[in-house]
Parts: sequence; C-alpha cells; structure tokens
Amino acid sequence: MDCYTVFWREMLSFKRVFWKFIASRLVGPVLYLVAFGWGLGRSITTNGGSYLDFVVPGIIALSAMTVSFNAVGISLNMSRLYHKTLEEYLLAPISSLSFVLGKVLAGTVRGLVGALIILALGFLFGARPAAGSGFFAVILLTCLLFAALGVVAAMTAPSHEDMANFSTFVILPMAFLCGTFFRAENLPGVVADIVYALPLTHTSYALRALAAGKGLPLVSLAVLTGYAAACLTAAVWTVRRLR
Repeated sequence: MDCYTVFWREMLSFKRVFWKFIASRLVGPVLYLVAFGWGLGRSITTNGGSYLDFVVPGIIALSAMTVSFNAVGISLNMSRLYHKTLEEYLLAPISSLSFVLGKVLAGTVRGLVGALIILALGFLFGARPAAGSGFFAVILLTCLLFAALGVVAAMTAPSHEDMANFSTFVILPMAFLCGTFFRAENLPGVVADIVYALPLTHTSYALRALAAGKGLPLVSLAVLTGYAAACLTAAVWTVRRLR
C-alpha cells in the first residue's frame, strides 16, 4: 500500500506534465530515428535487411534507458538537494523498499511510454519489428533497471552538477556504444568486451533478435535481470542510508 501511494503520487504528477514530458524527453531519440533510420535506413542494408529495421530496436532501447533514468534521477536529485521535499518521504512511516519501488515503477511507466512512442514512429517510418510479449518484457525490465539506477545516482550525487557528470560518463557512452546504431563486435577487442558487459548492449541485442522473429537470448535476459536486481538493491540501500 505504501508503494502504491508513492507510485500514485508520481502518476498524478506525470499526468499534469504529460505533453511537456513527451516534448522534452523524446526529442533526442526522435531525431536519432529521423537521421539514422529515415535518412540512412533507406539506402543501407544490414544482415540482409534494411538499416531502419536494425536501428529501430536500438533506438527503443536507448529511449527506454534515458527516459526512465532521467524521469527518476533528475527529479529525485532536485528534490533531495534543492527543493528539500525528499524529507517528507524520509520522515513518513513508509519503508525504504516501498519508497524505491514506488519511484522505480513510476519511472518504468514513463520509460515504457517513451519506448512505445518510438515503436509507433518506427512503424510510421516503415519498420516492421515483431513486437511480441517478449519484446515488451525486455523493455519493461530495461526501464526498471535504469529507473533504479536513477535512484542510486540521485541519492549519491553530492550536487546537480555531479548528477550531470554521471549521465555524461555512464549514460552517454552506453547510448552510443552499446549496439544502438551498430554492432558492438565492430569495436576493438578489449573495448568490445567491456561494452558487451554493459546492460544496454543486451537490451539492444535482445530487442533486435525478438524484432527479427528469433527467440529471446537467455544470456541477455540473465544479464538484464542481474543488473536490475543489483540496481534495486543498491537503490534501497542508498535511501536507507539517509534515514
């Protein structure tokens, strides 16, 4: 019930800023889709298919990561450091787990909305991914993972500038290197091994395999599940540490 209360409050806030949220959070992924998908996708083939079909799952993965992370991380960091409204939660009779789950689920919903919009735009641009239940399960798991990571970053960053630095050094490299626009195997050996260990790589690979009508890669599912469990555990610990 406590988790639901936190979640419902976040959803009421989301409802008030829905269109502003769409405009501010999704401009980047939409531009990527237009430039790399529509602009290049009609003239380049990848593995016997169009580049548009290749890049759309990657952009969906990118959107799921950035939207869910920013939706939780930025607002929670501002709440903790500047608005000083986080104390309301910390002093309330709710557990750290309930607080984290409420925030993470709200961020997951926002990430899902962002991913679904990119998927719809992909269809409009001519992509035809096989978006079944496994496809959406991977998106859901990715959103949950990065929403939890947003809690960790927001609760540990000592300033808003450090929060921005976290995005620059952690989120931004994953956005460009983790199989979003090209296969990570194309990178030099050691770099490719490092990138393969990152969660967004497995999201991109899993979505791409599912979009092509193949099965869900079990290795990618295990990696994403492990990262999600680790990030949720770390998020609960960081909140509990401040109480």
